[in-house]
Amino acid sequence: MPEPVVSAVVAELRERIQRLEGASGRARQVLPFGIAAIDGRLSGGGLALGALHEVAGGSNGAIDGAAAALFAAGIAARTKGKVLWCVTRTDLFAPALAQVGLLPGRVIYVEAGDEKSLLSCIEEGLRHGGLGAVVGELARLSITASRRLQLAAESSGTIGIAIRRWRRQTEASDFGQPTASVTRWRVSVLPSSPLPVPGVGRARWLLELIRCRAGESADFEVEASDAKGRIALPSDVVHGSPQTETGRRRASA
Repeated sequence: MPEPVVSAVVAELRERIQRLEGASGRARQVLPFGIAAIDGRLSGGGLALGALHEVAGGSNGAIDGAAAALFAAGIAARTKGKVLWCVTRTDLFAPALAQVGLLPGRVIYVEAGDEKSLLSCIEEGLRHGGLGAVVGELARLSITASRRLQLAAESSGTIGIAIRRWRRQTEASDFGQPTASVTRWRVSVLPSSPLPVPGVGRARWLLELIRCRAGESADFEVEASDAKGRIALPSDVVHGSPQTETGRRRASA
């Protein structure tokens, strides 16, 4: 085959590949936590924007979802623009979201009648392109549905957060099923930070990075999100406590 013909064929193949890759072929921006120990575990040094992430509560938090919601709200608070928050249960406490930096004026709440409608709302929000983040509370998330959400996030560059929340503890085993999410987190409540005087200190979480595409899993003891949506390492951890990382697992790519 003559060289000019070969070059034309190669050029056409490259163009087809670029079209197929679409948004995923472009450099992905990230939202760092600002904690080297955590950001170093994430591909690109932070949470990928234009991607789907999953969060669930540990233990009883799998049902009430409080810590998982606050963790997600802290992430959403650090994005720019309005935040679409989709639910099927009307027990979300807006003042708690405001305490981690997600003020009421930034949030658009959508209440769906069932999870099928909820998935449609999340997908439409992710495809919109004018939102800072889209958060949805889901009990079930199939591989097909998660792929649709992931593609929608990639097309707009908007971060999507699926808060996995169940009505019964036994249903939480669904969290182990494969999905297309880029990261998967579990947030469990720990005793709050000790104070030198009587009182309740800053809440603490056990933050488990269960899955991270192209990265490693790990567990971290952190202080809960502050008024700007930022988590932090407790002072005793920063100064060399062996609890800095309570466990480590190799994540699937």
